[in-house]
Amino acid sequence: MAEAKTRPTDVSVDDFIDAVEPTAKREDAKVLDALFRKVTGETPHMWGPTIIGYGTYHYKYESGREGDAARSGFSPRKAKHSLYLMGRYCDEETGKRVDALLEKMGKHKTGASCVYVNKLADIDLSVLEEIIGICWAAMNRKYPENGRG
Repeated sequence: MAEAKTRPTDVSVDDFIDAVEPTAKREDAKVLDALFRKVTGETPHMWGPTIIGYGTYHYKYESGREGDAARSGFSPRKAKHSLYLMGRYCDEETGKRVDALLEKMGKHKTGASCVYVNKLADIDLSVLEEIIGICWAAMNRKYPENGRG
């Protein structure tokens, strides 16, 4: 069975953020990092070359495939910030709560497992903070054995 492509690395999160271009994305990344640290209480780690992850969890699919992944995180990409809010998919009630808050958050798009934001000026950070907290709690309910990462 193939190993997960996205795994923790030894790259410094601070060094990665300091190298983000353009400058506006770098400044947004610093704000996002502070927000995720505040909500999760976690020190982040790089997952693969571009994902800043907070905490970990172990998953196992019915197919037998299993691995470890970040509980939450983001990637400051040039076009859009990718926000990994995995708790949105833990249960239907959490998904509904998050979707309702996303409607209030501001300009964004959603994908299969991400929320995409062009720039933080487009959104209400207090709503994003609430969403991160709801998703974090959902992940802790679904994967309690992994607790803090």
